[in-house]
Amino acid sequence: MLVGIQGTGKSLTAKAIAHHWHLPLLRLDVGRLFAGLVGESESRTRQMIQLAEALAPCVLWIDEIDKAFAGADGRGDSGTTSRVFGTFITWLSEKTSPVFVVATANNIEALPPELLRKGRFDEIFFVGLPTTEERKAIFAVHLSRLRPHNIAAYDLERLAYETPDFSGAEIEQSLTEAMHLGFSQNRDFNSDDILESASQIVPLARTAQDRVNFLQEWAASGKARLASRHSTLSLRIQRQFEQPD
Repeated sequence: MLVGIQGTGKSLTAKAIAHHWHLPLLRLDVGRLFAGLVGESESRTRQMIQLAEALAPCVLWIDEIDKAFAGADGRGDSGTTSRVFGTFITWLSEKTSPVFVVATANNIEALPPELLRKGRFDEIFFVGLPTTEERKAIFAVHLSRLRPHNIAAYDLERLAYETPDFSGAEIEQSLTEAMHLGFSQNRDFNSDDILESASQIVPLARTAQDRVNFLQEWAASGKARLASRHSTLSLRIQRQFEQPD
């Protein structure tokens, strides 16, 4: 399970796993499991399981699982959600077919605790905001795709330094806005255009500062494994342990 701040690449990681392993990627839309007729939701869940196992080995990607099973207590839907949830977590524990499940979540508090125990998800990773070096690498990846023959013209060090608290999605958006800016002036975009576009973006780390701080404190308390050894959070934790008593 990948937990963390929006826009940090959790969904992209699920796609990358399937690509790296050369396995088919199945995306589970949990909302499509639920139906109006009594018993149909449970039947669809069993059909989903049979389909995933028939295509095994494969990667099953469940995006934003916290929104899917937030109401797993069953109140207000005659217990349909709780029954679907029970079928799903039983399969997670008992499955023997090579179906690798990758789930992403933004709000870990919304998930029932029985879903998070070992044996259902082997590990919970926290994906935090990228460091300066990681932002530089993200800029390099996007620019190598957009301007592969002219990437040396962009000041990656400066771009990474001037975009603190930016997630990968926000970095990508700043490049998109910079391309529009350059196009409007009948020229190619440059580093100054990217910085100008970035200055107009208020990152989620500021607009939802309390929520982001809560997630970071939750991960810092040891409740999840850090996805990056060099993330801002891991460096902060390391400095805390290095401080003298």
